[in-house]
Amino acid sequence: MKEKKIAVVMGGPSTEREVSLRTGNAILTALQRLGYQAVGIDLEPARIEKQLADCGAEVVFVAVHGKYGEDGTLQGLLELKQLPYTGSGVLASALAMDKVASKMMFQGADVPTPRFAVLQDQEDKAALAQAVVKQFGLPVVIKSAAQGSSIGVCIVHEAEEVQAALEEVFRYGKTALLEECIVGREITVPVWCDMAGAEAMPVIEIAPKSGVYDYQSKYTKGASEYIVPAQLPPHVTLMVQQAAVQACQVLGCFGVARADIMLDEKLRPYVLEVNTVPGMTETSLVPKAAAAEGHSFEALCERILLQALTRK
Repeated sequence: MKEKKIAVVMGGPSTEREVSLRTGNAILTALQRLGYQAVGIDLEPARIEKQLADCGAEVVFVAVHGKYGEDGTLQGLLELKQLPYTGSGVLASALAMDKVASKMMFQGADVPTPRFAVLQDQEDKAALAQAVVKQFGLPVVIKSAAQGSSIGVCIVHEAEEVQAALEEVFRYGKTALLEECIVGREITVPVWCDMAGAEAMPVIEIAPKSGVYDYQSKYTKGASEYIVPAQLPPHVTLMVQQAAVQACQVLGCFGVARADIMLDEKLRPYVLEVNTVPGMTETSLVPKAAAAEGHSFEALCERILLQALTRK
C-alpha cells in the first residue's frame, strides 16, 4: 500500500469546510509520518475528476464533511472511476446525511430514536410555530434535514422562540426535522463496520461546559469534557453499543462511523443520527475512543485506509 498514491480529499464548499480542512490535514500528516505517499486535495466539485487525475490518485481517503463528501456524491464518482476509497458507500452515505431518511430507517428497524415529524418550509412561519408547539410541546429540537456539526440545529425552550428557530433552520433547506427533546446525558459511540459485521468502540460521554453541544462546543479546545469510557452501568454500556451497531448496520455503513445517542433520565438510549465521515481533529471523538483502546492516531488512520481495500 505504501507504494500507492493516496489522495486525502478535504475542504469543499459545504458549511463544514473549516472542520473538514482540519480533519483532512490531520489525516494527511499522520499518513505521511507513516511513510505513505499521501497528498491533500481541497475539493472543487467541478474539477475533482481532474484533481484526482493530476495527482495520480490510486486510493482516496474521504475527509470531506457535509455536502458532496458525506452525502454519497463523491462516493458515486469514485465508484465510477473504480478508485478504492475510505468510509461508507453511496447509499449508506446518502441515507445517513438525510436525517429524515435515516430516522425512517431507524423507525422501521426498531432502532430506539426520539419521536419526530417532518416539516416543510412555508411562508406563514407563525402558524407553523403554533403547530409545532401544539404537536410536540416544549422543549423541542428543530434541525435541518441535511447538515452536520450541529449546524442548523435549534433546541427551543420557549414558545416565542419557535418562529425564529424555524427561520434559522430553513436557511439551510426547505425540509426540517422536528424532534422530541430527550433530556439527559449525551453519548457517542464509534463503530467499525465491514463485510463481516460491526463492532462498537468505547462509549464516550460528552459534557459541554456551555450545557449545549453546539458547533463551538465541538470544535473549541477545552469547551467540552469527554469521559472515555463513559461511566455507565455495564448493562447500559452494552445497550448503548448495541443501539449504535444496529443503527450503523441498518444504514449499511462501512469503515468507521459514529452514532450520536441521548440517554434519558432512566438511562434508555435514543439514537439521534449516524455520521459516516466522523471528525478526525484534535478535539474529535473517534480518536479519543481509539486512544482508550490503546491505538495511536496514526494507527487509527492506517486502519481506516487499509480497510478501503477490503470493500467488495
